[in-house]
Amino acid sequence: MKISYNWLKNYINVEVNPESISDILTDSGLEIDGMQKIQTIKGGLEGLVVGEVLTKEKHPDADKLNCTTINVGNGAALNIVCGAPNVDIGQKVVVATIGTTLYSGDDSFKIKKSKIRGQLSEGMICAEDEIGLGKGHDGIMVLENSVEVGTLAKDHFNIEDDYELEIGLTPNRADATGHIGVARDLVAVLGQTQEIKLVKPTVADFKVDNTDLNIAVEVEDAELCPRYSGVTISGIEVKESPDWLKNRLLSIGLTPINNVVDVTNFVLHETGQPLHAFDAAKIVGNKVIVKTVKDKTKFTSLDEVERELSENDLMICNAENEMCIAGVFGGIDSGVSDNTTSIFLESAYFNAVSVRKSAKRHGLNTDASFRFERGADPRITIYALKRAANLIKEVAGGSISSEIVDIYPTAIENFEVDFSYENCDRLIGQAIDRDVIKKILTDLEIEIVSENGDELKLSVPPFKVDVQREVDVIEEVLRIYGYNNIVLPNVLKSSLSYRTKPEKEKVTNLISDLLVSNGFNEILNNSLTKSDYYAATADSLVRMKNPLSKDLDVLRQSMVYDGLETIVYNQNRKTSDVKLFEWGKTYFKTETKFKEHSHLSLFISGASVNENWDTANAGDVNFYQIKGVVNTIMEKFGMNKFNVRTEESELACLDYGLKYKVNNIDLVEFGKIDAATQKQFDINNEVFYVIFNYDNFLKLVAMNKVVYKEVSKFPAVRRDLALLIDKAVAYSSIKEIASKQDRKLLKGINLFDVYEGKNLPEGKKSYAVSFQFQDETKTLVDKQIDKVMSKIINSLEKELGAQLR
Repeated sequence: MKISYNWLKNYINVEVNPESISDILTDSGLEIDGMQKIQTIKGGLEGLVVGEVLTKEKHPDADKLNCTTINVGNGAALNIVCGAPNVDIGQKVVVATIGTTLYSGDDSFKIKKSKIRGQLSEGMICAEDEIGLGKGHDGIMVLENSVEVGTLAKDHFNIEDDYELEIGLTPNRADATGHIGVARDLVAVLGQTQEIKLVKPTVADFKVDNTDLNIAVEVEDAELCPRYSGVTISGIEVKESPDWLKNRLLSIGLTPINNVVDVTNFVLHETGQPLHAFDAAKIVGNKVIVKTVKDKTKFTSLDEVERELSENDLMICNAENEMCIAGVFGGIDSGVSDNTTSIFLESAYFNAVSVRKSAKRHGLNTDASFRFERGADPRITIYALKRAANLIKEVAGGSISSEIVDIYPTAIENFEVDFSYENCDRLIGQAIDRDVIKKILTDLEIEIVSENGDELKLSVPPFKVDVQREVDVIEEVLRIYGYNNIVLPNVLKSSLSYRTKPEKEKVTNLISDLLVSNGFNEILNNSLTKSDYYAATADSLVRMKNPLSKDLDVLRQSMVYDGLETIVYNQNRKTSDVKLFEWGKTYFKTETKFKEHSHLSLFISGASVNENWDTANAGDVNFYQIKGVVNTIMEKFGMNKFNVRTEESELACLDYGLKYKVNNIDLVEFGKIDAATQKQFDINNEVFYVIFNYDNFLKLVAMNKVVYKEVSKFPAVRRDLALLIDKAVAYSSIKEIASKQDRKLLKGINLFDVYEGKNLPEGKKSYAVSFQFQDETKTLVDKQIDKVMSKIINSLEKELGAQLR
């Protein structure tokens, strides 16, 4: 949100420089994301002065040029060649002197002393578009004769430098969506050390001139529109706004439109209360109806987009048609135009949730919805209405032509809060002077209803939507008093606490380091995703009550879709070779409770190694590469020592894959993403996916006891077998059977060759398996090894039908 320094100064009665204001606001909770010096007109009219045309003669060599002399008040007349048809003797004009830079959009040019068709020209007489004061280029700008020669143009046109403060407004600060709200915080902070008060523009001079234009108002849904106020103004002239109004809007990056619309924007950014002006002549039946409409009703908004309304959208309608999406955006057929002579001015308080849903539903983010979504102030609708009506009369003429309509069936009460000094001291960690606390509360417009010893009874205005509890009030006191003013204690009190083993963060970091060292990049995705991914499990979804959009309406039940979105995002940016990992959670709803599970997911896709001259034949990633990564992680934490059982993965998103169960605990599933899922995301390369159950992983890590063991002094012995087995037999079966034969001597089993094809019987394959033996107390002899190998061979023959080749 943008705030103008010069504008802000209108509401405080002391001078504070912009740097100090930036620091004060940041320290008190309105963080300034940036501050820049701005000029309402580019260049600030520097180098431009008011001059008087002394003489005018036709250029001897150009029919459309005139040679003039101009008095600019410095004693010497300037010779200027001018091509404007309306230049004449005695006129007061704007002159760009030598050295002045003029701007046209992003382009600029510098005025130089030159000769035009042989005649000396020492400057330029300007048209309004050439200096940024308008769009006209029919001729030079002619000023009133009363303007003094030599007056700087920036002084004559009241051009002032300003500072634009960009506030990173958090959703809970509905009280600071206008300049007055920001000034309120400034007054509260500065009021602790000096006399200062908040200066609000008066509306005491508001009066109804006549009742010639009455427009009835009917609110059908008081829940969505708790308060609706309006008044009519007739006899207005829609035209360009005066300079002061345009400068205010330009200072915060708004483009002036016309005097009526500019006033509504001005009051919005002044008070934080959105307003809307309807052309009264376009209100059919002289009646405004606030209601919802039928689902799929067509409505064309101001941006000329035809929108399909929801039955939940609150609309401002006339007797026949929809005119405006309440609190969000106006319609193309009801707004103010150059031909408008009378208006109905709206100032309302709409339900924050309803406005936010409508805005998100239609993909709109307007200044009005920005404020209504956070919770506007229901108490200022009349004040803002009167303020805008007075300003419209000032800049557009006309008369107030009706009494104010104010439909407010159930007044929104202040929040009643009991406040204790003792609790305040305890939470802040320091006793603050009681008078200072009361001064802060008063400056924040929190009323002290009564005081009884150590306790206060407070009445908090509804514009402070996040201040409803005692702790919220204490936070308000602390942020205004200043976090930096709290004295840090000299003694740090703490207690030792036992941390469970393994430490989750330590294990997480070890795995992350391992993956990064193997070429992986960590990603972080939003846990919110779209329900369309989980149509088959809709009943167990954790849904958002107030989703930001239809693409963020549920909590994810799988890590796979976010990872695939990341892959396609990179693919569309010419990065197809990816290795990614993500730590995250999945969420489920049962009949009685909600559940969440921690996971580690991995994704690889594209080339197995980076493209290079010596890796041309490396190929793409494959199943065995991702399996190797999984095994490496498990071996890192000693899980290869456990009973690991391999099963086929049942994940719906996989074409094929495996599941590892360790000690009968589901640990990890991995495999290749199926073609249908890959096509859904329009991913070109094959994708391999791993999902660890991290909760179970940590349980298994805790079971693994790391014990120091001396390196054996006795050598290991290796024996190899070439086994002919059925194609259906998995290596894991061979490993499991062999491991049972002698757990003391058999230290390792490895598959080092697989052969299928020529010279083998149909349906058979050949495995070459190595076995490593070692006795840690003595040197092994052949007799011992042969005995174990014989047991292994017999078991493999009996259980798997294996044959030695």
